[in-house]
Amino acid sequence: MTDQPPAITAPTPPAGATKRPKAPLGEIFLTFLIIGATSFGGGTFAYLHNSLVLKKNWLTEDDFLAALSVSEALPGLNAANMSIIVGDRLRGIPGAFIAFLGMTLPGALFILALAVIYASHHDNPWVEKALIGVGAASVGLLASIALQLGKKQFSHALDLVVIAVTVVMISFLHISLVWVLLTVGPVAYLLFRGHTKKSRGPHGHSVD
Repeated sequence: MTDQPPAITAPTPPAGATKRPKAPLGEIFLTFLIIGATSFGGGTFAYLHNSLVLKKNWLTEDDFLAALSVSEALPGLNAANMSIIVGDRLRGIPGAFIAFLGMTLPGALFILALAVIYASHHDNPWVEKALIGVGAASVGLLASIALQLGKKQFSHALDLVVIAVTVVMISFLHISLVWVLLTVGPVAYLLFRGHTKKSRGPHGHSVD
C-alpha cells in the first residue's frame, strides 16, 4: 500500500484581510457609463459615492475616502482617476480600462456636441443662465458628499484644523494647489502618524 500525497489546500487569508469584490466587466462599464452621463462637474463624486458605496456595495466608506484622496492628489481629471482606481480594485487592469472608458466616453461625446452648440449660441442669455444653474447644482452635490463623508471621517479636532487651513490657503490666499499639497500634505502626515485605526472605530470615529 503506497502512501497518498498530502492534499493541497488553499492558503488561509490573513486575519483582517478583505476579499476583493468581483464584478462583471459589463456591469462595471455600465455603472461608470451612467455616472459619466448623468453627473455634472465636481458633483461627480456624489454620484460615485451613491453608486459604488450605497447601491453596489463595491467599496466601504473608508475605501471610498482613500480612493478619493488619491484621485484628488494625482494630476489629471479627478473622476477619471477615481474610475481607474476603483476599476483596478474590482477587476485589475481590464477593470481599470473599462471603468475609465465608461466614465469618460459620455463626457467626450457630450462636450463635442455642446462645443458646436455653444459656438453658435454663446451670446444667448438663456445659455449663460443654464450654465450658472449647472454650476450651482455641482456645488450642492459637492456639499452633499462632503457632509456624508465628513460626519463619519472628520470627528477629531485635528481633522477640522487641517481642513480649515487648506480652505484658507486655497480659497482666500489663492495659493496653488501644488504648493498646498506639498506643504499641508507632509504636515498632515506627521500630525496623523500616531492616529492609527487602533484608536478609531470602523467609521473613523475616535474611541479614546
